[in-house]
Amino acid sequence: MEHTSPLDIPWLDPQLAPVLLAVIVLAAVGTTILFCCGLVAYSRRRSPRYLLITAVLGLLVVRSIVGLGTVFGVVPMTVHHLVEHGFDFAIAVLVLYAVYRSGPMTDAETNRDRPSRSDD
Repeated sequence: MEHTSPLDIPWLDPQLAPVLLAVIVLAAVGTTILFCCGLVAYSRRRSPRYLLITAVLGLLVVRSIVGLGTVFGVVPMTVHHLVEHGFDFAIAVLVLYAVYRSGPMTDAETNRDRPSRSDD
C-alpha cells in the first residue's frame, strides 16, 4: 500500500483536507484521553459495566486511527467502511448492554438517593 498525502487523495477536496485532518486528530486525542480515564475508572471499580464502557472508548480510539489511516492512504476505503460501521454497531450494542446490565433501581438505592428530611 502506498502512503499518500491527504492533499493527493482523489475523494477528498484539497481545501477540506486540513479541516478533516484536524477533526480526526482532535477525535483521536480526545477519545484517547477518555479511554485512559476509562482505564483508570475500571482499575478502581473492577465492574463489568466499567469494562464495557472502557471497551467502547477503546473502539472509538481505533475508529479515529482507522480514519487517520484512510486519510493518509494506508487503509483502503472499503476496509475503512467495514471497520467504521462495524464498530458503530459494536459500540451501540455495548452501550445498550451496559444500560441493560445496570437494571432497575432497587428500593434501597432509591431511598439512598433521596435527600433525607429532618423533622427538627
